[in-house]
Amino acid sequence: MVAPLRVCDLVWGRRRQLLALAVLVIAILAFEAIRGILAEVRYHEIREVIASMEIWRLALACFLTAGSYLALTFYDWAALRAIGRDLPWRTAAIASFTSYTLSYNLGFALLTGGAARLRAYGAAGLDFADVARITVITSMAFWSGLAAVASVALLFAGTSVPIASLHIGPVTQHLLGASLLVGLISALVLRGRGVAELRIGGNAIPLPPVRLLSAQIVVSVMDLACASAALYILLPGAPPALFGTFLLAYALAIIAGFISHVPGGLGVFEATILALVPLGHAELFAALLLYRIIYYLLPLGIAGAILVALEGHRLRKRMQVGLGVAARIGQVLAPPLLSMLVFAGGLVLLVSGALPPLHGRIAVLRDVVPLPFIEASHFAASLAGTALLLVAPAIQARLKSGFHVARALLLIGALFSLFKGIDFEEAGVLLAVAGLLQYSRPAFYRRSGIGSAPVESWWWAAAMIALALSAWAGFFAYKHIPYSGDLWWDFAWRGDAPRFLRATLGATMFVAGWAFWRILSVAPATSEPSELPAEVAVAALASTQRTDSMLAFTGDKSFLISAAGDAFLMYRVQGRTWITMGDPVGSAAAWPELIWEFRRRCDAARGRLCLYEVSADMLPLIVELGLQPMKYGEEALVDLTQGYALQGSQYKSLRHSTNKAAAAGLVFDVIRAEEVLAHEGPLRRVSGAWLAGKAGPEKGFSLGRFDMGYLSRFDCAILRLEDEIVAFANIWETPNREEMSIDLMRHLPGTPYGAMDLLFVRLLQLAAARGFHRFNLGMAPLSGLQGGTLAPIWSRLGAAVYGHGERLYGFSGLRAFKSKFAPRWIPRYVGISPGVSVPAAIVDLAHVVGG
Repeated sequence: MVAPLRVCDLVWGRRRQLLALAVLVIAILAFEAIRGILAEVRYHEIREVIASMEIWRLALACFLTAGSYLALTFYDWAALRAIGRDLPWRTAAIASFTSYTLSYNLGFALLTGGAARLRAYGAAGLDFADVARITVITSMAFWSGLAAVASVALLFAGTSVPIASLHIGPVTQHLLGASLLVGLISALVLRGRGVAELRIGGNAIPLPPVRLLSAQIVVSVMDLACASAALYILLPGAPPALFGTFLLAYALAIIAGFISHVPGGLGVFEATILALVPLGHAELFAALLLYRIIYYLLPLGIAGAILVALEGHRLRKRMQVGLGVAARIGQVLAPPLLSMLVFAGGLVLLVSGALPPLHGRIAVLRDVVPLPFIEASHFAASLAGTALLLVAPAIQARLKSGFHVARALLLIGALFSLFKGIDFEEAGVLLAVAGLLQYSRPAFYRRSGIGSAPVESWWWAAAMIALALSAWAGFFAYKHIPYSGDLWWDFAWRGDAPRFLRATLGATMFVAGWAFWRILSVAPATSEPSELPAEVAVAALASTQRTDSMLAFTGDKSFLISAAGDAFLMYRVQGRTWITMGDPVGSAAAWPELIWEFRRRCDAARGRLCLYEVSADMLPLIVELGLQPMKYGEEALVDLTQGYALQGSQYKSLRHSTNKAAAAGLVFDVIRAEEVLAHEGPLRRVSGAWLAGKAGPEKGFSLGRFDMGYLSRFDCAILRLEDEIVAFANIWETPNREEMSIDLMRHLPGTPYGAMDLLFVRLLQLAAARGFHRFNLGMAPLSGLQGGTLAPIWSRLGAAVYGHGERLYGFSGLRAFKSKFAPRWIPRYVGISPGVSVPAAIVDLAHVVGG
């Protein structure tokens, strides 16, 4: 059984790459199916159909597309009300429009659309659990509407439907339609009888009331009716009686495209329609091409323009105090949409280079420029398009280098489009994307090389599908020309096929070379601790607001340093998990640079990302990284701006315990940092006795260890009993007097009652006397987590451990001890790569923290 298990582990470990490969194979098979269906159709026939398309048909298709996307916004609006979140319609509209635009063009609807919703609604104040519920509810609404449309089409079917070698007759279709309709009605009846939620994997998804659920199904039907009619209206020869058959084919094409996960269902959707709709293939394929532009690419451009306008306005209004919801959504969704537009620009250049130009325009160029200039422009335009496909991830990562390269490529591509065939339409598209990119220029602030942008497996699959599409388009356009080796060396004014062959070879070699370079430049995982340069430590700690920055001196961490040397990030690699400790230290302006560079290195090593014990200030970056945010616990902060005195009834028990400890002879004192080494013997004796009473090894990473080199960096608070040290704690202080805290706190067994209370009270009074603004009492892990049925599973599990795991750690006892000092509780978070890797990342985290 060893070998099969190893094979299974290997397959599971490479699941993303295998899924991307499967998607690529499905896309190629779909292109091959289209080639077979269009065997008798010539390229010029399709061009003639497109040229003769009436303007009113195009305008009506655009109007129906707008109606479909308007209906989509009500999916989210209804889902928000189903989960009890009363956000305005305009917020739901922006989030819905952008998420559906991305998912329709990229495929992987739950991943791409869900990530877009997470970013948009996260900017509007919703958490991960709320967004997950919205995604599930909107998906249910869409599929319910699709089932309703399919059931009606099946019930009124009058002809057989061919699927491969099978022919489904009208009677079978009627039975299937009746079954679908009965299922929908049963769902409404169950909801009306009190079934208020759907449980998936232990998570409760609230179902909308019957009235709202019925409205969602109606909205879904309207959406699909408008979307299908937008395609049907582009078929000049289609009789109205054929719409029922066409509607069923459209529903099946949507399902096939969704299941295939091919970006936008490209090829799969077209192959299904061509196979099932009994119309002329030239007219049908021309309509599908126009529909792809109107329903997919046009909304992508509009969504990109809207969000770039919002983001550009935000970046040019830096002095405004607060951002509206629309501006915040634009901030998080503009980069993904811009990257998609850059990718689309590259695709336009590639496909254009594969198709023959208009010979009337070539004749004009023939009188102006020499043939080698045309040949070079055509080849360079295809290479520029290929480069845009590969640069797009750097745009999503907000890299300044990616911005400069993409802008240059778009401008160069527009210029070569004019020189290779006066393709001013193509040049206009590229210049529009370049304009949007330029308007949002301040958004690209990360100072990393263009190759540092993480490239997911699905992005490689999308680039390969784009190459396959351009190659398919060229072979289809020139299928009447017999292949010959001489074509490669044929340079002529009408040598369109040779130009296509050379451009395709160049683009393929470009992608292969880029992939080879990426493989060779993969950064190895760094697991050994590194040294933090003294000058960086001084510069970063000078502006830090948090004492846990002092964990940089424990000697068990590696460091990532900002380009300016004014900030750093400390981390550790355990197995495949890359774990940061707290927020980055130093200038807040350098945080995104550090986090994204850390993300790149982790991705290059194929690791799992884990941001441990980060503050709420890091939540926007967690969402931007696509991580799953989870509340880890709460931190106790005591305000010292008014000093610290044990006055009032709330301090009655604390006054009693500290008085008892003082009466027992305990005396508080502070050993200066330069004198700590002289007290090594007594401190080591206290630490050894304290560790002897604890189970397991000494912890690390988020705590210091007993190491005199580390301890001698700080002042040390001690308690003496008859001149003997019986307890100590090393003192952390921020240079700007913002916060004081302690790290190690250890005492001898049998110390008098109230010793630790006395130690903390004296430390609080010392911090107030030294002018510190607050004292950090440290974490209470898993405290403050919600355990209700609607809470995320992590929150419910943590709440259960907190409530019933006292023997394991003493969770509630630790919070109770710190609550005696009347602190303010602040949440701390963990951000982990979502999916099945979460448990493995938590295990690695436990190894690091537990020593």
